[in-house]
Amino acid sequence: MSILADQHIHSHHSGDSDESMERIADSAIAAGLKYLCFTEHMDFDYPPVDDPELTPDTFILDADPYKAEYLRIRDRYAGRIELMLGTEIGMQPHVAIENRDFCRSLEPDLVVASIHVVKRRDPYYPSFYEGRSEEEAVAETLEETLENIRLFEDFDVLGHMDYIIRYLPSRRKTVDMSAFSPVVDEILKLLIRRGQGLDLNTAPLTRGFPHMHPSHYILERYRDLGGRVITFGSDAHKCENVASCFDTAEKEARDCGFEEYCVFRSRKPEFIRF
Repeated sequence: MSILADQHIHSHHSGDSDESMERIADSAIAAGLKYLCFTEHMDFDYPPVDDPELTPDTFILDADPYKAEYLRIRDRYAGRIELMLGTEIGMQPHVAIENRDFCRSLEPDLVVASIHVVKRRDPYYPSFYEGRSEEEAVAETLEETLENIRLFEDFDVLGHMDYIIRYLPSRRKTVDMSAFSPVVDEILKLLIRRGQGLDLNTAPLTRGFPHMHPSHYILERYRDLGGRVITFGSDAHKCENVASCFDTAEKEARDCGFEEYCVFRSRKPEFIRF
């Protein structure tokens, strides 16, 4: 494995993780990484309609203690690994302005923009699929992705673009994304025009899926259209998953024609050859 950077990681500052920043940094060093970016969740107005244990504030990032702890950890680990500050923004059309203002105030190195909610429901839950086919659910998610990135521009990479595949009621592990090529192309062309990239997210590989996010069709199409900016992220919420399946992800990226990946500092990509 020649990938030296994991740029999608969650610690106890995210509402769905209890992991310490120190344990994550130690795991990254043990995995041979040189760079690590924390990307804690910020989902404004998350709708807790399917889980009584959640609240609209579950995925609200308390930026001040996050940034303060990050600075302490960064200095403590200097010389062993370079740590970056990031966030994973949950996009919804009605919070685009809040997302923009938050990103500007945090002053992160990297912003990952992701879809966790579609029409006020999370595709993680079975209720999202009631009254529609799986193909209709996928199409609606992609259409909402396009709407969101038109409204919210202040991000660097699009996170787990085909996230919905993880949670389809049939439990199938693949979807022919070429069936949605018109909207897929619109999304990718807009990213390329802006110089934005894709988060190559290996979380599905750790769960037994045959592909990462995005799947091969989307990644290859992004490259064919002229896209160059990719980052690798394990989406780890526990230290044992840091840099998980990066060897498989690297091979997939190479197969799609990529020879470089990016590390972000102060919102600017640095290209690193495999």
